[in-house]
Amino acid sequence: MVSPSWLADNADDVVICDVRMLAEPDLARRRFEEAHLPGARLVDLDRDLAAPAAAQLGRHPLPTPEAFADTLARLGIAGDAGIVAYDDANGALAARLVWMLRALGDDAALLDGGSAAWEGPLDHGPVSLGPVERRVRPWPRGLLADADDVRSAIDQGLPVIDSRSAERFRGEIEPIDAVAGHIPGAVNLPFVRHFEPAGRLRSADEITGAFLSIGVPSLDDGPIVYCGSGVTACVNLLAAEHSGLGAGRLYVGSWSGWSTTEGLPVATGDGSSPF
Repeated sequence: MVSPSWLADNADDVVICDVRMLAEPDLARRRFEEAHLPGARLVDLDRDLAAPAAAQLGRHPLPTPEAFADTLARLGIAGDAGIVAYDDANGALAARLVWMLRALGDDAALLDGGSAAWEGPLDHGPVSLGPVERRVRPWPRGLLADADDVRSAIDQGLPVIDSRSAERFRGEIEPIDAVAGHIPGAVNLPFVRHFEPAGRLRSADEITGAFLSIGVPSLDDGPIVYCGSGVTACVNLLAAEHSGLGAGRLYVGSWSGWSTTEGLPVATGDGSSPF
C-alpha cells in the first residue's frame, strides 16, 4: 500500500494504473478519459487481467504468462517499473493487478483509499502509450492453489479463507454465481473488513486482529484464500502481506470454479466462521 501523499511525491517515478471492470469497454474508456490520475494507464479486469471464463476455472482465470506479458508490453510497463494501481472500489479490482505483479516479483502497490483519496490534479482525454518489451515469466506455483489443493488443505487442517460477504458465505444471497454457499471447512473474512468507512486501510494491528479472529496467525504455512472469482481475495492477501503476515496462496478459480466442478461439496450457514 502507498498513501496518496506518497504517490503525489513520487508520481514521476512510477507507472500508475487505473483498473476498471465494466461490461461495456467503450463506456469504461469514456469514463477513464473524463477523469483519471495523471499519466494513468487504463487496465480492464476482464480483458487484461483474466482469461475467458470457463467451468471449473472460474469467472476470472489467470491469463497465460504470454498473454499477460503482451498486456504489460502494450501498456508500456517495463520490467523495472514500479507500479501503483487504484480503483474506486476499496481496491477490490486494483488488488488483482497488484497481486499478479508482486507474484511475478515486480514492485507494485495499491493506492490506499483509491481515487476518492486523491486530492491532486486529474488528467483528461486519452493517454498515449509506447509499447515496451516484456519477458514472459511463469506464474509461481507456490502462490497458487487449485481445487485439489483446497481439499488437501482442509484435510490437513490448514485454513481456507473465503473473502466474500458474510451473506454470500452463508448462502443467503448469490448475485453472481449459479450456486450459493461456500467451500465446506472454510472460514469467512470479508475483504471489506480491512477498510475504514472512508475507504482507507485499517492499521496493521487491526488487520492482524481480523486474521487472528478466524484462527489465522500467519499466511506463511499454506493457508489458501478465495472469493467469487479470484479478484477480491487479492485484497485479503495484500492486507496480510502489508501487515507482515506472509503471502498466502490464491485459489484463482474460487467459488465460481468450485461450484461448477462436478462432485465438489457445498456448505451453507455459518460453518466455522464467526462472521
